[in-house]
Amino acid sequence: MKKIVFGLSLFLLFAKGLFAGEGMWIPMLLNSLNEKEMQAMGMRISVDDIYSVNHSSLKDAIVLFGSGCTAEIVSDQGLLFTNHHCGFGVIQKQSSLEHDYLTNGFWAMNKSEELPNPGLTVTMLMEMEDVTDFALTGVADVMTEAQRKEKITVNCKAIADKARQRSGFDAEVRSFFQDNQYFLLYTQTFKDIRLVGAPPSVIGKFGGDTDNWMWPRHTGDFSMFRIYVGNDNKPADYDVANVPYKPAYHLPISLKGVEEGDFTFVMGYPARTSEYLPSDAMELITEKSNPHRIQLRQSRLDIFGKYAATDPKVRLQYASKDANVANGWKKMIGESKGIRRMNGIEIKQSEEIGFTQWALANKSETANYTGLIPAFEKAYTQLEPLKIATDFQAEAGMGIELISFASKFRLLVDESKKASADGKKMEELIKSLKSQTTSFFKDYYQPIDREVATELISYYIQNQPVEFRPGFLNSINASSKNTINDYVNQLFDKSLFVNEMAVNELLTDFTMKKVKRIVNDPAYQIVMSMKEFTDNNISKSLKILNGSIDSLQRVYMKAQMEMHHDKLFYPDANFSLRVAYGNVKGFYPADGVYYDYYTTIDGIIEKDNPEILDYQVDTKLKQLYINKDYGRFADKDGRLRVAFAATNQTTGGNSGSPVLNADGQMVGINFDRCWEGTMSDLMYDPNMCRNISVDVRYMLFIIDKYAGAGHLINEMTLIE
Repeated sequence: MKKIVFGLSLFLLFAKGLFAGEGMWIPMLLNSLNEKEMQAMGMRISVDDIYSVNHSSLKDAIVLFGSGCTAEIVSDQGLLFTNHHCGFGVIQKQSSLEHDYLTNGFWAMNKSEELPNPGLTVTMLMEMEDVTDFALTGVADVMTEAQRKEKITVNCKAIADKARQRSGFDAEVRSFFQDNQYFLLYTQTFKDIRLVGAPPSVIGKFGGDTDNWMWPRHTGDFSMFRIYVGNDNKPADYDVANVPYKPAYHLPISLKGVEEGDFTFVMGYPARTSEYLPSDAMELITEKSNPHRIQLRQSRLDIFGKYAATDPKVRLQYASKDANVANGWKKMIGESKGIRRMNGIEIKQSEEIGFTQWALANKSETANYTGLIPAFEKAYTQLEPLKIATDFQAEAGMGIELISFASKFRLLVDESKKASADGKKMEELIKSLKSQTTSFFKDYYQPIDREVATELISYYIQNQPVEFRPGFLNSINASSKNTINDYVNQLFDKSLFVNEMAVNELLTDFTMKKVKRIVNDPAYQIVMSMKEFTDNNISKSLKILNGSIDSLQRVYMKAQMEMHHDKLFYPDANFSLRVAYGNVKGFYPADGVYYDYYTTIDGIIEKDNPEILDYQVDTKLKQLYINKDYGRFADKDGRLRVAFAATNQTTGGNSGSPVLNADGQMVGINFDRCWEGTMSDLMYDPNMCRNISVDVRYMLFIIDKYAGAGHLINEMTLIE
């Protein structure tokens, strides 16, 4: 792989330290250096106010919402704020034709009206403890990577088991810095979480998928829940007798708003970042994997859009599917474009030149890192075709709805083939498949799927060599589009999985004889062709390569920290509580274009378009705007601000995270990033990376003036 030499000057520029705004810091490890930087940027509290086990602190108000978002406690009665899109699934489940809370919103006017949500949980971090020495007990350099992981797994289980018995809390050991450091996390999980309030989707999702990843934004992306507990104030299963939780700390809310340059910080549970990858990994992601995935998704989106434009029913059926496909599509485009714009691969390569020179000058019998960069290059060269092959299976193979639906029947077939099939398990599988069948056909339009199948299969054949594609594709004449059309037509004409009645008949009084109908179905045979290809050509090699890369990455992380021993490092995100800090700031997305740091309700009215679902404005909201009835939630100029942008580094999982000001008071809720900065999962660009947040004053305006639920605001601690 060709290496571009930029020289050491560029490397040294980026090795000196982090950019202001970069970093996802472990609260426990916010040391004096972080504190000095934060206070120099404007913070007026101490890091002890953020995280402490000796007294209540901000961390006692931050929770993991469900399994993928953040929420915060904003009253002494366990009231929670999170994003509307985080609560969307719950709101949808609570909705019916009679009570369409997604469309009309929901507001509990007293606690008896708050709605329970079976299965919804929130998890709170109680304490963190460094257990690296215990986790690595008995681990030796002579061990293979598999032996090392096995030993660490045994050690970590013993540590967690002992911690649970001793503390009474849940306990888990999590790895950080690519398995170089281990922390024990004490947590408690609350199981009775009730829906309190949510704006209608025209407010909570305003801008929808059109504005997703974009700035400026005008979305009231928030919803409200409440934690309930037993009379002892401890987590308990749902019970009508449960009472609101009394937290050790709840966030005060500032009505002062933010101005450009103000210090802010975000606390939450970011999911996954990869900031310390070598250049070969970054190149594989942005220049090899993303382009194919983007094109395959583009094809699906074009077809969805063509049919949706002419049929309102299809538009509704495919709205959610379009959103899911478009979300990743837009993110990948921004990610690759951002890395190219900032010469990210070249920067990494320059860093690696400096690293290799350091390794050569500092090699010893105990630490010889000189072979790391060549080893990475060799490993990623071998990984590339395997990674692309799995991408195509996921995006092109499973991108066909028929194939994805047929794949759900694999477990039923596997269980049926067992010598002593588990009758109870069979019943559960069949019940689940009946439910999935109803859901699938409710939003399925076969003409779209036929056209998608033709496009994806054609692209698959044209862009993957024979040795890296499943066998079913090799029976199709790649030089003839008609042949692909014929193949697709036969597939859809003969498969039972395009017919709801046929699938339900199959699942009714299911017998072994019916298993053959599944096995012989052409759609299911494609599923098995892909599985066979993966099992025989991908899985084993992929497992070995990923293990080797994990080992290299662990050593590389350790070496970087040795090389820059005077530099502050933050670990990649892994769904543990983190703090990110920065400043409120606008940005230049392109030459001659400047985006201000905030938006107002004026922008909602400007976007109003009854013909576009994403831009329909609520009638009552319009009237409040006409009357300029903003109350105490307007800014100093009498305008109602909706959202603002800042340089805090965030990612998935930070949805719902509170944005806090210099005094630790809540000023907004994080809900997105700007498209130009989506490469921040790989590399942070201070000029472009912006997190997007709802201004808390807009949220309070909606609760009070729009919903008339001022009793909820009365619970909160407001700072005028």
